Amino acid sequence: MSVDFAELSKALKAAEIFRPCLVLDRDRLDANIALVKQRLAPGLAVRLVDKSLPCLPLLSYIARALETNRFMTFHPPVTQAVLDAFPEGDLLYGKPMPLGAAKAALTRGGAGWWSRVCWLIDTPERLSEYGALAAALDTELRFAFEVDVGLHRGGFSSPAEIKALSIPKGLRCEGMMAYEAHAPEIPGLFGGLGKALKKASAKAADFAAVLDPAQRRILNIGGSKTALLHGAGAANEVSIGSAFVLPKDFDTPGLAGFQPAALIATPILKVLDPVLPGPAAVSRTLQALGLFPRKGSYLYGGKWMAEPVFPEGMGPNGLIGLSSNQQFMGLPAGADVKPGDYAFLRPTQSEAVLQHFGSIAVFSGGRIVELWPALPMG
Repeated sequence: MSVDFAELSKALKAAEIFRPCLVLDRDRLDANIALVKQRLAPGLAVRLVDKSLPCLPLLSYIARALETNRFMTFHPPVTQAVLDAFPEGDLLYGKPMPLGAAKAALTRGGAGWWSRVCWLIDTPERLSEYGALAAALDTELRFAFEVDVGLHRGGFSSPAEIKALSIPKGLRCEGMMAYEAHAPEIPGLFGGLGKALKKASAKAADFAAVLDPAQRRILNIGGSKTALLHGAGAANEVSIGSAFVLPKDFDTPGLAGFQPAALIATPILKVLDPVLPGPAAVSRTLQALGLFPRKGSYLYGGKWMAEPVFPEGMGPNGLIGLSSNQQFMGLPAGADVKPGDYAFLRPTQSEAVLQHFGSIAVFSGGRIVELWPALPMG
């Protein structure tokens, strides 16, 4: 990563942040937003994924830049927060909710307020359950079909299944959601990413064809790894979340040119010549074999879904293991660090990790310019 860690450390000290925190580089975020605008196929809208961007100011910042009011949601407490923050927001569930969870949300939040939510239906049984719920609450519920275009994680597997359904009174079909997260993982031997996306798009088109024109308002496909590889076709919108901050698991061909915009920063508490419990000779032998470092450190906190990136060569060691209190990290013998310096780790994913620290330190122009509250886990 081409990050000026000295500049970032200076900014954190100036902001008096001496604890583990999530740093968001707003300048890199802006560059990633610009790439989405540049590469998004004409005719496709963006639906922002709230679980991957679990921070209302962050969602608002990206939504304004892309001029979108569409959100994909996954957890009722977060759904309620997004509904409150975006009065014009249109929300689509990215996974089917248990009937009890939907009933509780509608009862507590008010069915009228939740009329901007489109529920996800993956089976005929769930369709019947939600029909009964709509009748019991004397309200209309919007829904979209979850369709299987190759991921095989559930949902309707053939257009004929949907065509044969009778939609209960009180339910209104808005469209479908097709997710093809499997595509980037298909080996070249079996056609690779390109062939998998082509097949997924063709299957999505088959599903869309059995919907009436009035039922095609939401034709959703894609995720961060694939959204920008789709052309105009069966879908009218794509879902994007993690791409905007590019955690490590999203270093994929579909996001070439995007920059990591989120880092975990944490103070180094101790720098020492590490010795394992027990006879010192054991440690010396393991060090001579290259199995245990000759220099090490302990961090403030740890055990995050993240990989160390600075100091260069820093890494965990299996002989000591992980700790969420004081994480041990081995260091190269020549590492020039001291207690009070900052270590940096790159998250492997954005969901949950961005929520872990309570607030996000926004870095821009060499300074920490804002603190954005993250959404609670709920």
